Amino acid sequence: MFFTGKVAIAADHGGYVLKEKIKKYLADKKIEFTDFGTDSEESCDYPDFAAPVCKGIVNGEYACGILICGTGIGMSMAANKYKGIRASHCTDTFSAKYTRLHNDSNVLCLGGRITGEGIALEIVDIYLNTPFEGGRHAVRISKFE
Repeated sequence: MFFTGKVAIAADHGGYVLKEKIKKYLADKKIEFTDFGTDSEESCDYPDFAAPVCKGIVNGEYACGILICGTGIGMSMAANKYKGIRASHCTDTFSAKYTRLHNDSNVLCLGGRITGEGIALEIVDIYLNTPFEGGRHAVRISKFE
C-alpha cells in the first residue's frame, strides 16, 4: 500500500450510506481518517460538509479528502472553490488513477446514488495508492495557482 497520511471524509444525505462503507474500508486497511459528517440520511447541504474537509487539506492536517453526495458533482463543485484544492469526480478506476498521476488531485468525489459499493471501493483504493508523477504535470498544475 502506497498511501500514508490522514484522510478527511464527509458526505451529505445522498452519500451517507456509501461514506459508511468507505469508512469501514479505510479502517480495515488501517488508514487514519476523520469523518466530518453527515451522520444520517436526513436532508442536508453538501457545501457545509465539503468546507471542513477542504480547509483541513489546505492547512496541511490531511493528506487528501473523500467527499460523497448523490452524484459527486455538487461536492466536486463545492470543493473546487477552495484555493489549493484539486477535486476530481471519478466514476471509474481509469479516471481515479490518472487524476492522481497527472493532476495530483487531493480530493476524490463520488456519487452515492450512481456508483456502486464495489467500484467505489476500487476507485478509493486506486486513488489512495497512485502517486503523482510530477514533471511536466507539475508545470501544468502550477498554472492553476
